[in-house]
Amino acid sequence: MLDDAAADAVQRRVLGDAEARRVLGDADAAADGSPRRVLPEQSALTRARARMEHALAAARDTPAGDIPVGAVVFGPDGTPIVAATNRRQADNDPTAHAEVLALRAAAEKLGRWRLEDCELVVTLEPCVMCAGAAVAARVGSIVFGAWEPKTGACGSYVDAVRAPGALYVPEVRGGVAEYESQRLIHSFFSDLRR
Repeated sequence: MLDDAAADAVQRRVLGDAEARRVLGDADAAADGSPRRVLPEQSALTRARARMEHALAAARDTPAGDIPVGAVVFGPDGTPIVAATNRRQADNDPTAHAEVLALRAAAEKLGRWRLEDCELVVTLEPCVMCAGAAVAARVGSIVFGAWEPKTGACGSYVDAVRAPGALYVPEVRGGVAEYESQRLIHSFFSDLRR
């Protein structure tokens, strides 16, 4: 068991001097009442959240009548290559999901169909068609916002991206900015019911 001085030294090495003063159980809270973070947020999650903001912005530009889903393909250097929204109603095209349109545009812009050094970020868990398109494009990773229990193919309904015998399996991170993504979908369907 470490004495208090040794524990403080370890904490300073791990957290740095400024963060070492706050420890789990501190009564201080953020302005919204939530507990303050003691450890810094993981950099991968921070990056995923920042990238999801681009997809949410794209989703907000979805044409009227289409389910608001936004997809962005990020290149190897982390910059957004293309953004797309659902356009099934607008284009009368059953394959015009945001993910498929974004993958097509990214492949065209990069001049290659293999996107293994790219990341697909989408506000809603991809369906079987979109997950299959992402696997076929060999995207390095998929990040999505809201889980889709009825049609999601990245673990909710089925797991098409990690199917047995798959030739290629991208990394998948779900539930990033889930609340914001869900709000867009719920708002769309609430308006339809009026």
